[in-house]
Amino acid sequence: MLRTKNLKLIPCNAEILEAAITGDKQLAELLGVDVPDHWTEFGPMAFHYALDMLKVDTNPHPWLTYFPIHIQDNTLVGNGGYKGQPSADGIVEIGYEIAPKYRNLGLATEYAQALIDHAFRNPEVKMVMAHTLSHKNPSTTVLTKCGFTRKEEIFDPEDGLIWRWELKKPND
Repeated sequence: MLRTKNLKLIPCNAEILEAAITGDKQLAELLGVDVPDHWTEFGPMAFHYALDMLKVDTNPHPWLTYFPIHIQDNTLVGNGGYKGQPSADGIVEIGYEIAPKYRNLGLATEYAQALIDHAFRNPEVKMVMAHTLSHKNPSTTVLTKCGFTRKEEIFDPEDGLIWRWELKKPND
């Protein structure tokens, strides 16, 4: 588990992901936390993706989905983590979201920074990457605050134009 000032990040195993797919009530019972309505916009597809990744790569590793729990409220406030293990070049990609009720409190930046710090503690990781929609939005603000640089605009078949962001490991 990762911990920040306001969040504890629960690494999701198959049981947690299956509960998230099944429903909020099951997830709340399993984690012992409140699960608000509309806590995720990524939805079940993201959980299916993560569960499929766990089935393919059965070795335990930190490149998982993490559910951020607001410590004071004991509430699940989002979803995110890594899209998989570092590439051969030492690149890992992050993604994150925060539930609407908990936005504009600095939690997305805190969450993203925890994922970045965790990645850079691994000697394999040389760079963290992220993608956003191709216009200024809350995610671009978070990445900028965390020190990322926008590198290019690319076309994604599902999302259209998106921006690719990079943050190199300090001293590399």
